[in-house]
Amino acid sequence: MRKTKLTSLLCCILCLLPSASCGSTENREIKYEYGVFLGVSDENIDDMLEYKKIVLDAQYFSAEDIQMLKNTGHTVYSYINIGSIEDFRPYYKDHERLTLGAYENWEEEKWVNVSDTQWQAFVADELSADILGKGVDGLFVDNTDVYYHYPTQEIFDGVTEMLRGFKDKGTYVIINGGDKYVTDYLNQNGTLDDIMDAVNQETVFSKINWEDETFSANDDSEKAYFKEYAETVGNCGKDVYLLEYTKDKKLIKKIAEYCENKGFTYYAAETIELEIPKTDNGAQSIKTPSEKN
Repeated sequence: MRKTKLTSLLCCILCLLPSASCGSTENREIKYEYGVFLGVSDENIDDMLEYKKIVLDAQYFSAEDIQMLKNTGHTVYSYINIGSIEDFRPYYKDHERLTLGAYENWEEEKWVNVSDTQWQAFVADELSADILGKGVDGLFVDNTDVYYHYPTQEIFDGVTEMLRGFKDKGTYVIINGGDKYVTDYLNQNGTLDDIMDAVNQETVFSKINWEDETFSANDDSEKAYFKEYAETVGNCGKDVYLLEYTKDKKLIKKIAEYCENKGFTYYAAETIELEIPKTDNGAQSIKTPSEKN
């Protein structure tokens, strides 16, 4: 499987203000512009105010919460899971019959049969409508990788149906990972315009060691693979975000330099749970690529 699962619960926020694209500015701290926090709720809103672009799970926020963030200059995207289902979701029992198998490393989650038309209608019409109705600026779509695990034409078509349904509503769509699905779609159609606006790729430079939940640098072959994928999506005119898991400042500098060169945006998370980093101002601080240790 060429992706890592985002945290199981709520949200992710990848960024701080004012400049979190991977630009390097001498003699000041980097503040991430993009942040993914799937481990927060409405009780953490004050902690989000330093972030410019926010990915959260709208299930745990009200329309008023989201409007407050937007009124203070934030762009807000919501997590939506189209390829698997977690047992803590209020709609789990209604769709449990459609589950296909266990989701490695996430005991509360199972892959779902996305070829089922009832699931497609629920996600594309009901679930996304509830989320978009709260006023978010777009959808952060997880688990198109169901097609990696179940690579049939029916699964491919089911994923496509839901993504096109989002885009037909004029929705800004970020696909999390999805390398096999997105690559196959591009090869078949020659464009990504009707399914997505951006990709968020996890663990390009970094690696999660699941046995003890530590972080390390990614293998060269994996890094090269994910860089090629991200660059392919970027060359199609789509936005590219990297979500890395590391506290290693030297590795973060390499990520920043790469993103600056490619025009990508990144966030380096300190925990698998994608919680908001705790520092004096609520932001994670690191040195820029041009600064010495």
